[in-house]
Amino acid sequence: MSGSFKTSSFDPSKGAENMWQAMDQLRSQFEKRVGTRMGRGDVRVSVLALLKEEPMHGYQIIREIEERTEGSWKPSAGSVYPTLQLLADEGLITAEESNGRKTYTLTDAGREAAEGPDVTPPWEATGARDIHAMGELPKAGINLAQAAAQVGRQGTPEQVKEAASVLDETRRRMYAILAQD
Repeated sequence: MSGSFKTSSFDPSKGAENMWQAMDQLRSQFEKRVGTRMGRGDVRVSVLALLKEEPMHGYQIIREIEERTEGSWKPSAGSVYPTLQLLADEGLITAEESNGRKTYTLTDAGREAAEGPDVTPPWEATGARDIHAMGELPKAGINLAQAAAQVGRQGTPEQVKEAASVLDETRRRMYAILAQD
């Protein structure tokens, strides 16, 4: 992870203050990484794949991508709607307005494009599990930081000592995971 923890300013006499700084830093590092950014082509491929299944409006496309990637990727309207316009300009989709919403449908040319060998949406691509797994570790890290902070605030000195021991053991086990072949 870029932006490693600052340990050079560690002062043992400021134990609780140092712990809160470390927890805040841990939380901020994980929060920055929770969302997964995809490439520009991924929006196009995803839109074509979804419209191959059924006509949809823009918000449905955004919601469906988020659902199929189990929340690890939610494209912005600022990436989906321009992509829809580009696909319409290319003659791959048509838009029909109904109830104040545009519903997009593939044209024959769009169906051909959606059948192409390079149209594998991110949720079906090799390594798709990696996209989902990337969200699991940051969430677990945030939960761990919150639990440690709560023990630090409300625990007895013995509980704090035990929690510190558990965290130290957890850190060693995490590095052991990386050391495995």
